[in-house]
Amino acid sequence: MIGLHPKNDRLLVIVPAYNEEGAIPGVIREVNAVVPGVPVLVIDDCSGDSTRNLAYSNHAHVLPLPHHLGLGGCVQAGYKLAFELGFDYVIRVDGDGQHDPAGIPVILEKLKESGCQMVIGSRYINGKGEGYTSAARGLGIQLFRAILRPILGKDVTDPTSGFVGVNREALALFSRSFPLEYPEIEALVVLQRKRFHFEEVPCVFRPRRTGRSSITAMKSLRYMVHVLLGVFVNILRIRR
Repeated sequence: MIGLHPKNDRLLVIVPAYNEEGAIPGVIREVNAVVPGVPVLVIDDCSGDSTRNLAYSNHAHVLPLPHHLGLGGCVQAGYKLAFELGFDYVIRVDGDGQHDPAGIPVILEKLKESGCQMVIGSRYINGKGEGYTSAARGLGIQLFRAILRPILGKDVTDPTSGFVGVNREALALFSRSFPLEYPEIEALVVLQRKRFHFEEVPCVFRPRRTGRSSITAMKSLRYMVHVLLGVFVNILRIRR
């Protein structure tokens, strides 16, 4: 991609976005203010609104997808491009404005200092984001915590967080294979399968700036069933 190449800390910030015209300009501006000089790549998942044009007009790099791939496919496209271009670190910030970009340097520092392959920004370490989680999702998070503890060999406080940083080892893995529909939890199990490591750091989450979440109670139930099946398949792969 023309003009997109590693600069400060060889870090790339990716912003997966689907119909986020109300939030995307503010997200880009905040990221640029927190980590000036670090390239921002908006991955437009075939939006039907002005997300793509607003990203361009706010001086972000844009990867326009030709078809709607969903979150996992969108994130994997960003990881694959970052790996091919030679970036060492990628931090994902969602396009709806819920992730406070002030957490980006915290995640990057932990990636460098710990040497682990993934760092998760958690809303539950300091408790500041708990009020922005629906009851259905909160119950799901509790369930996934309990299920993941024996698989991962350690606690994970915020397994559904999308505020995530990865290093080049994880990029190499995820550019080849990445959970497509509901990626966050399955990605942790994939890391465990490869004997990779993750850490969590406290980050602030906020309410959506515009629009409303597409996650209904029924979709939350479908999410839990789908992820549990994905986790089970990965457990079988670990044992093999």
